[in-house]
Formats: sequence, structure tokens, C-alpha cells
Amino acid sequence: MSPFISGPTLLSSYRLNPLLFSKRQRCMKLPHWHFNRTKQRFFAVAAAENNKDTLPKTFDFTSEERIYNWWESQGYFKPNFERGSDPFVISMPPPNVTGSLHMGHAMFVTLEDIMVRYHRMKGRPTLWLPGTDHAGIATQLVVEKMLAAEGIKRVELSRDEFTKRVWEWKEKYGGTITSQIKRLGASCDWTRERFTLDEQLSRAVVEAFIRLHEKGLIYQGSYMVNWSPNLQTAVSDLEVEYSEEPGTLYYIKYRVAGRSDFLTIATTRPETLFGDVALAVNPQDERYSQFIGMMAIVPMTYGRHVPIISDKYVDKEFGTGVLKISPGHDHNDYLLARKLGLPILNVMNKDGTLNEVAGLFRGLDRFEARKKLWSDLEETGLAVKKEPHTLRVPRSQRGGEVIEPLVSKQWFVTMEPLAEKALHAVEKGELTIMPERFEKIYNHWLSNIKDWCISRQLWWGHRIPVWYIVGKEEEYIVARNADEALEKAHQKYGKNVEIYQDPDVLDTWFSSTLGWPDVSADDFKKFYPTTMLETGHDILFFWVARMVMMGIEFTGSVPFSHVYLHGLIRDSQGRKMSKTLGNVIDPIDTIKEFGADALRFTISLGTAGQDLSLSIERLTANKAFTNKLWNAGKFILQNLPSQNDISRWEMLLAYKFDEEECLCKAPLPECWVVSKLHMLIDTVTASYDKYFFGDVGRETYDFFWSDFADWYIEASKARLYRSEYDSDAIIAQAVLLYIFENILKLLHPFMPFVTEELWQSLRKRKEALIVSPWPQTSLPRHMSAIKRFENLQSLTRAIRNARAEYSVEPAKRISASIVANEEVIQYISKEKEVLALLSRLDLLNVHFTESPPGDANQSVHLVASEGLEAYLPLADMVDISAEVQRLSKRLSKMQSEYDGLVARLSSSKFVEKAPEDVVRGVQEKAAEAEEKINLTKNRLAFLRSTVMVTK
Repeated sequence: MSPFISGPTLLSSYRLNPLLFSKRQRCMKLPHWHFNRTKQRFFAVAAAENNKDTLPKTFDFTSEERIYNWWESQGYFKPNFERGSDPFVISMPPPNVTGSLHMGHAMFVTLEDIMVRYHRMKGRPTLWLPGTDHAGIATQLVVEKMLAAEGIKRVELSRDEFTKRVWEWKEKYGGTITSQIKRLGASCDWTRERFTLDEQLSRAVVEAFIRLHEKGLIYQGSYMVNWSPNLQTAVSDLEVEYSEEPGTLYYIKYRVAGRSDFLTIATTRPETLFGDVALAVNPQDERYSQFIGMMAIVPMTYGRHVPIISDKYVDKEFGTGVLKISPGHDHNDYLLARKLGLPILNVMNKDGTLNEVAGLFRGLDRFEARKKLWSDLEETGLAVKKEPHTLRVPRSQRGGEVIEPLVSKQWFVTMEPLAEKALHAVEKGELTIMPERFEKIYNHWLSNIKDWCISRQLWWGHRIPVWYIVGKEEEYIVARNADEALEKAHQKYGKNVEIYQDPDVLDTWFSSTLGWPDVSADDFKKFYPTTMLETGHDILFFWVARMVMMGIEFTGSVPFSHVYLHGLIRDSQGRKMSKTLGNVIDPIDTIKEFGADALRFTISLGTAGQDLSLSIERLTANKAFTNKLWNAGKFILQNLPSQNDISRWEMLLAYKFDEEECLCKAPLPECWVVSKLHMLIDTVTASYDKYFFGDVGRETYDFFWSDFADWYIEASKARLYRSEYDSDAIIAQAVLLYIFENILKLLHPFMPFVTEELWQSLRKRKEALIVSPWPQTSLPRHMSAIKRFENLQSLTRAIRNARAEYSVEPAKRISASIVANEEVIQYISKEKEVLALLSRLDLLNVHFTESPPGDANQSVHLVASEGLEAYLPLADMVDISAEVQRLSKRLSKMQSEYDGLVARLSSSKFVEKAPEDVVRGVQEKAAEAEEKINLTKNRLAFLRSTVMVTK
């Protein structure tokens, strides 16, 4: 099974393929991950000797490539076995070698890199194996187009000449997708990069074919396949996309032989009537029961007769209830013909033109033949009518052309015995599919699986290891190479025999399912067993189920224990991205504008298995998040001691907030934010382990933006602006550093570049963030401190809301009386400076009391929480007389507007004639205006009463 296949990715504690090993094989040892212990300096801008004012205004996205190259040069992407623990490996099948990065690639690369970076920080030997897929059809198409531009057709070259040109193209352009994946931050071990046509992988594919053939699971035969006339090859059922398109239903008369009666059929493909072998009716359809057993004459065939048969398969309600049976060009007709023993007649050449069976229509394209045939039928009076009809059209994923059902000689894999084992793996709990709902789809598909057509009529790919005997083409030999095939032929047919290899290649999916990278037997022991496969849900059957089947077949057990399925990325309107719609968002352009971190964070917030709508607004918001993180780092750096101030740093680093005793002694804001962080670490770690990446991102975002940036950083200013050696200032610095370091760790798997840059700006980092230890879980937290600080927050919000309600100037400091019981006053009063700073209160006029103040009647009364209230003297906030005048004018204006709305609603003409949504809109405006009027009246009454009390 190959880890290299376009689209999905194998996330696993790696398993090797025994097919790769032989006595003669020289095994490659796994390079050890070398950690540079010489404290080599990170050459980021942020790593200046003095860490004050060293960060630029904003994070420079162009530094992402510099950071990535540094990671790679230091060997951080290689597994570190010094830490021990179970290995965690991703065998990544990236996009086709012909591809360029799109948002689907960005999705799986981001999710897998999140997993890899998380487990690397958790101390597991972590390896992400990259590679490219040879993409048979896609690559051959690209090179054929290139040759066409030179005036050369593929068929004008020999097979060897053509494949040489493909290899030349691959060497020149095949690395594009790799460099783009690096731009996203994929921490792959690029020293192990593989290509699916590498010699070692190719040997594994051949060996797998031979073993399956020896077990009777691979066979050759002529069966119906999906044929691509333009590509001139068979394609898989899973590579055919069906689309509803406007078409035509044609009604044609067939004469009943020996009678004057006609039977009218309805078909969407009249050109296939040359391949008709029967007419069929439902046995319960009384309209046609008298004709069953008779013969009908196929139009335009010079009197060819076909039987009129009955079968319950026929839908009485479709068309006329009479069905033409063309088993050479319809999947359902083919199955019916095989069931009833009817002949199969092919009227189509491989290029989509009609063959000699079509008589005078020979050589015409299938769609041209359709038009001409209908015209001739009209002339002969056999055309009844045609009417619009919505068609379900099969189109090739690659070329977009209409696929032709065609009987062709191909190679197949018998899937039922393989599928049975894959089903049992889920039943026995050996394989878990996430989300769970996809398990039913997996089971349904495997329970109804068809044999797999694995041959393709291409020149680029793994050549089928079959040789034919010249003059005895019905005989063939399966061998590992030409020499072995010739030796077998000599043994069986004598020395005077010639052989030639099957010209077809294997389906790319078959090749990629069976090839494994070149690794040693020792590595097999290190990386066994596998952990997970991560891929899009749209590729569940292309690759996942087949990997399971082949994994069990060749290794005796499932190749991974879990399958994680992500959804598609759609545009902001929920539509699939396409060039036709013009809604494609290019990942590289997005990175240039918003940065890789913002893109990664945005597309990782979805829910497993569900599609994600991507918009510029979301990207903009998460770019702002990157900037917020950067600005927080700048603030912290500017408020930390100079690196030369050793004594200050010793005091700062003496705080051990992961210890209960230290946390107990911390002031309220510090104890609160550290407790919240410790709770976050537990929650986020659990979400990482469950692969709930959306939850991880949202929870960390909320903590950083709200708890840390909006609350604690602001509260810390009350400490930091004191004397430099004040104990509260030192503990605030310690907490800022402790929280920020842990936030960087939690966010690093999502946003690796900005977090590493900030990490390196902190004091004398001993190691890179990418390999730093993950935060410990189950650290101390104080629920009482959390509750107390939440009371302080409620009080602050109440005061802020009152200031906003009365339009108090931001710079104006106001007085306040805080009313609470003795216990609450005790802890709130200790944080008087924090409260004053956050609420913009006059520090000298903040009073704490257990009963309302004497000027309560002239104050705004606030209830922050149960047992905690505040009184804000109104005179401190506004000029009461001026405010009364302003509100009176405002009330008059609102009343006029409200009266106008009421007048419109009172008009029967308006209510009866205006559209319902317009009337509803006016009603809503009137209700809103009435509510505002009542609020303004109440405020005016309060202000006037205050004036009277003052007088």
C-alpha cells in the first residue's frame, strides 16, 4: 500500500510492506533526529541581544520561508528516538505530480501538520513521509498537450520516446506542488520524499499483482467498463461524476414483425439502437402482453429482428413502458442481457464513432449520428416525437467528456473476499471511522462492491506484468520482469517462442494502494502499529477502503486503526469552488495576502466530516488574530526585564505557577488567569487527542483574546506601571511570560510561523518551539479565585455599560461607591487599582461600603451580581441640564418618526396592498421606535428627578 496517492493522507504509526523485502535488498537505515545542543541562535529578527523593542510593527509574512528553511536545516522534521514513546507517522500521499496547490490540498496538509506538530511536542518520535503520485491520466494529458503545442502527436512517438518526454517534464515541473506544500508549513521529512514510480515502489506493485493473480483474485475478461473516448482508456466507477443536464427523450416506432402493429419506445440515446438485441416490457403491463414472444424490427437496420421479451426490471411508468435493450452501451441493459443470456452487440469504436454495425452511419461521431438518425427516422415516419428531459450524464473527472459504457477486455480484481475482511475489521473494532456516520457508508459500499477494473490504456504508469505468446494471444504469463517471463515461456512452450508485454498500465489508485516506501526491517519494528488515516470524505472509497482491503491482504492486519475524514472547502455561499463559477480562492495568493498562519487557522476550525465555507471575511478576522498575538508579544517583551538584568530575571523565574503553593500566594487576577490557563490546557489537550481541532482553535482563541489580552494584559498594567522592583510588578511579568509561553505552545500546531518567531524573541530559548515539550496537564487551579475575578469582571462590565449609556468621554474618570458584604469588599478592594484602571474610575474616589451611599438618589445604581452593587454619581458622568435638553430634542424627533410609522400602519390601503414583508418591516420599526421612546422617557424622568433632588 502506497503512502503516496493524490489527495488523501495516511496518518499512521507506520507499517512497512513485506513485499518490499528480499535477501538481496539493501535496507536503508532510518536517520536519527539530531537535536542541536550547541544553542545555535535562531536568526530571526526577534532574536536580538536585548529583547526590548526588537519586534517590528507587524509580523512579516515573507519571513515564513526563512523560518521553515531553518526548521528543516536543523533536522526538526526528522523523528527523535531519544525521547522514547510510541512513534507517530504520517505517510502522506500529496497531490498529483502535475498539480498545483488548491484549497483541498491546503485543508489536508494543515490538518495533518497539526497532528504531526502536536505529537512531536508530546514527545513521540514523529515522522511525516512525503511523496508525489505519478497520476497516470493527468500526467499523460499534460504532456500530450505540451507535445501538441510542438506539433507532435503521442502516436507519432514510440512508447519509450514518449515516456522519456514525460520523465523530462516531471523533472522540470514536478516539484511545483512540493514547494507549495512547504509554503503551508508542512513539517515533512523531505529527505525521505518518494515518487510512486520509484524502483522500490514499482517492485512492490508488481509483487502485489503477482500474488493476487496466484490467489485467483486477478483475472482478465471482457466486461462493461466506463470508457473515455478522448482519453482512450477505461476509467474507474469512482472517477465518473454524474451531473443533471438538459437533454431530450426520443420516441421511436418499432414494427412488430408479421403484423401492422408498432411498439413505441422512449430513449435518450437513439444512436444505440443499432446495438439493440431485444425489446422488453413489464410482464404485468396489459398493454403489451399480447406481443410477448413475438419479434420486432429494429429501424434503419434493413430488417434486423429482435425478440420482444418481458422482465419486471422494466418500469411501466417510464416513457411508453417499452424498453429497448442495448447491452453493449448501457450498464443496466448489460446486466439484464447477462441474466437472460442475450447477445451483446457493440456499435461504438474506441474513439466514440460508430462502427460497421451501424451501416451507413459508420464513422460518424456518436452525437453527430444521433442528429442524423433522428432526421432519417422523421423522413421514414418512424420518429414519433421528442421532448425535453433531464439527463443524468456520466462525465470523466479528468477530461469532462461524456463517458461511454462499453464492453472491453480488461484486467479485474475480485473484490468480494477482500471486502469481507475489511468489513470484519470495523465490526471487530480494529478500525474506527470518524465521524461515526461514515461507517454506515463504508459498510454499504463494501457490502455492494463490484470487481475493480485495474487496467488502463495509457503509456505512463506501472506496466501490467503480463506477457503474451506471439501467435497464442489467448495465453499469457505473469512475471516480475521480461527475463523471468521469457524463462517461463521457454519452460512451457520451448525455446522458439516470442513474447510481448501487455501494453496497458495499472490504474493509478491500484498502484498507489500497493506501493510502500523504502525502509528497513528495524524501522518496521519502530513504527508498528499504525494509528490513523486522514483524508477527505469524498475519497473514502477511492483510497481508504482499498487501503484497508490491501493492507489486510498483504500484512495480515489493518494498515491503520483510525480513519479521520474531513469535509470539502466551499465558498462563502456554500458552493463548490470551480473555475466556471469564478469562486476559486488560490492558497498561495491567500498566503501572500493573509499569511500561512491565518489561512491554516481559518480552515482548521471546521468540524470533522463537514464541509467548510471559506470567505475573505474569515481570513481577514484571523489575520487580525495573528496581529493581536504579535502585539501581545510586543507588549510583553517591552515590559520584561533587560536580558542583562540577571537579578531581576532570577526573581521573575523563581515563580513556579505549576505548583499549588505558588499559585495560592498569587494575587487575584494572576491566580485567576493562571487557573484559567491550566483548565484550558486540559481541555485543549483532550480535544487534540480526540481530533476535535475546531474546538481546540476556538477555545484557545477565546482564552487568548478575551481572558488574556482583553482582561489580564489590561489588568497587568496596574502592576507594571509601578516601581520596577515592586513585588506585584515582578509577579505580573512572571505571569505574562508564563501564560504567553503556554499560549504559543497551544497554538503552534495551528499557527507555526508566528508562534515560532515570537518564541525565539523570548529570553534565551534553549530549543525551538517546534520541538519544545507540550504543557503538562492536571496543573493546579483555584475555582474560588475564578469566581471572585468573575465578580470583578461583572462589576467592570456594568460600569463600562453605564459609561457607554450616558456617553461619558473615554478619558473622563468618574467616582464610584462599591456596595457589598465584608468578604466581597475584602477581595475587591485589594484590586482597587485594577478596577479603577479597567473601569476608568477616579482611584481617589472609589469607596467600598456595606450600605448604599448618601447620594444614592443622585447616582446610577448598578447590580453587577448577587451581593455586589455600585453607585455612580450622575453629576460625575454628565452635565445633567445639558443632557436633559439633548434627550428632550431626541425624544421629539423619535416621536415624530414613530407617529409616521403608526400612520402608515393605520392606513388600510397600505396594509392591504403593500407586500407582506414590507408591512412586517414597518411593524418591526414601529415596535423598535416605541421601545426607544420608553427608554428615553425613563431616562429623562430620572435626570429630572435628580435635578429636583439637587435643588
